[in-house]
Amino acid sequence: MTAGERKVIFASSLGTVFEWYDFYLYGSLAGIIAKQFFSGLDPTSGFIFALLAFAAGFIVRPFGALIFGRFGDMVGRKYTFLITILIMGSSTFIVGILPSYASIGMAAPILLIVLRMAQGLALGGEYGGAATYVAEHAPQNKRGAYTSWIQTTATLGLFLSLVVILGVRTYLGEAVFADWGWRVPFLVSILLLGVSVWIRLSMNESPAFQKMKDEGTISQAPLSESFGEWKNLKVVLLGLFGLVAGQAVIWYTGQFYALFFLTSVLKVDSTTANMMVAVALMIGTPFFVIFGTLSDRVGRKPIILLGLALAALTYFSLFRELTEAANPDLSKAQASVRLVVKADPVTCSFQGSPIAREIDFTSSCDIAKRALAQSAASYVNETLPSGSSSVVKIGDKELFAPNAMLNADGNKFDASSAQAIADFKADLKAALVEAGYPTKADPEKINHVKIVIILTILVIYVTMVYGPIAATLVELFPTRIRYSSMSLAYHIGNGWFGGLMPTIAFAMVAQNGDIYFGLWYPIAIIAMTFLIGLFFIRETKDVDIYAKYLYWHPNKIK
Repeated sequence: MTAGERKVIFASSLGTVFEWYDFYLYGSLAGIIAKQFFSGLDPTSGFIFALLAFAAGFIVRPFGALIFGRFGDMVGRKYTFLITILIMGSSTFIVGILPSYASIGMAAPILLIVLRMAQGLALGGEYGGAATYVAEHAPQNKRGAYTSWIQTTATLGLFLSLVVILGVRTYLGEAVFADWGWRVPFLVSILLLGVSVWIRLSMNESPAFQKMKDEGTISQAPLSESFGEWKNLKVVLLGLFGLVAGQAVIWYTGQFYALFFLTSVLKVDSTTANMMVAVALMIGTPFFVIFGTLSDRVGRKPIILLGLALAALTYFSLFRELTEAANPDLSKAQASVRLVVKADPVTCSFQGSPIAREIDFTSSCDIAKRALAQSAASYVNETLPSGSSSVVKIGDKELFAPNAMLNADGNKFDASSAQAIADFKADLKAALVEAGYPTKADPEKINHVKIVIILTILVIYVTMVYGPIAATLVELFPTRIRYSSMSLAYHIGNGWFGGLMPTIAFAMVAQNGDIYFGLWYPIAIIAMTFLIGLFFIRETKDVDIYAKYLYWHPNKIK
C-alpha cells in the first residue's frame, strides 16, 4: 500500500466515521430521547415512536442515494462528499440545541424527525461515494482489503458515539446527563464537522471517474441508465435481495437490537450495556479487514453466505444465552413460571402501534398486555368466549384486568378507570415479583464476560457479511453508473430492511408477547437473502471494474 493509497483510505474512512458518529448518536440515546421528545405518549408507545423516528433517517436514505448518486456520477465523488458531510454535521448540531416536548410541545418531535430525515438523505449519498472512491483507487487484487476499511467506519462511528456518551455521562452524572447532558455529544459534533470538511477539501477526484471525465464518457442520465434499463436494474435488484438485505438485518441485530434488548427488555442499566457493547465492537472491528482481505483470496460470496447461515441458525440460542447472562432471575422466572393472557381476541388491539396513546387502549385485554410489555414479561395467549373479561394467569394466581372508560372530554381515563388500572398494575407487579420476575437486572448477577463474548459473536457475524460487501457492490456495476446503482441497493437494504429492524422487532414483541419473537424478522430476511445469493449472485472478485460493461452483459464489451 503506497502513501497515496493510505491517504485515500484514511481520508475517506475518517470523514465517514464522523458521519456515522453523527447518525448513530440518536440510536445510542433512544431511551433518553423518547422521554425528551415523546413524553406525550405512554412509555411503550413513546419508545416505539422514538425507534420510528430513529428509523425515519433510514427510510429516506434511498432517496439520498438517488439524489447524491446522480450528483456523484455526473459531477464527481469529491464534491458529493463535501455536501453530504455539511448536511449531516449541521443537522446533528441542531439536534443538540433543539427544545424538548416540554418546551414547545408537538413541534419538538416534528422538528426532530425532519432533522433525522436530513441526516438520512446525507448518509444516502455518503457510503456509496466512500466505497466507490476507495475501490477505484485500489489495485485489482486488493479491493476487498482496501474497501474493508470503509466497512469499519459504521462500527467505529457507533463505537465513538458510545465512548463519547459514556465519558459525558460519567463526568456529569446520570441525573444531569438525562436532563441536559445528553445534548453535549451532539454539540461536539461541530468540531468533527470542521475536521471532516478540511480532510475532504484535501482529497483528489478518483482516477476512474477522472479518466471517464477526460474521455467524455460520463453518463448524462445515470438514474435512467441504472434503473430504466433492465440489464442494469436486474443487477440492482439482485444486489438488494441477494446481498444487502440480509447483511443489513445482521448489522442492526448484532449492534443496535442487541443494545436495545439489553436495556429495554433485560433491564440492564444503560451505562453497563453501552460499555459491554463498546468492548465487543472494539474486539470485533478488526475482523472487517480480516474478512475483507480473505475475500480477495477465496471470494466474496462464500464468506457472505457463511455469515448469513450462522446468524440465522444461532440467533435464538444466542439471545436466550444473553438473557441468562444479563438477567438470570428473568431467565429463571420465564422457565419456571408460565404467564398466560386469557382474552376474547376481538377485544385485543395491535400492541405495536407507534402512534398509539395510553388512552387508546381501553379493553381489559389491551390493559393487561400493555402492563406485561412494560414489565418485559413473556406470555402466551389463550382464547376466551366472546364478551369475557381478560385474565392474566401467573402460575396458579389469576388477576382480572379491568376495562376502562374515558372522561367526558375523551382525553384521559375517568377517575374510577384510572384507579382500577393503577390497582391492577400494582397487583400485577407484586404478583410478578412474587413469582420471581425482577424489576431490573441485578448488577451482582450480570455475567459481563459471557455477555461480551455473545456480543462479540454477533459483531463477527456482522463483519463476515459486511466486510466484503463494498467490494462486491462496486464490482457489480460499471463506473459510469456505479455511484447511483450501488448506493440505491445499499440504502434500500440498510435503510429499510435494516434500519426498520429494531422498530419492527419490538412491535412484533409487543403484539405477540414473547421477548424473542422479534428475531423472526431478521431470520426471515436472512433466509431470503441466502437463497437468492446462493443461486443468483455470481462471484465478483476478479471483475475488471474499469470495463465498460461487467460480467452480466451478453457481449462483455471492454
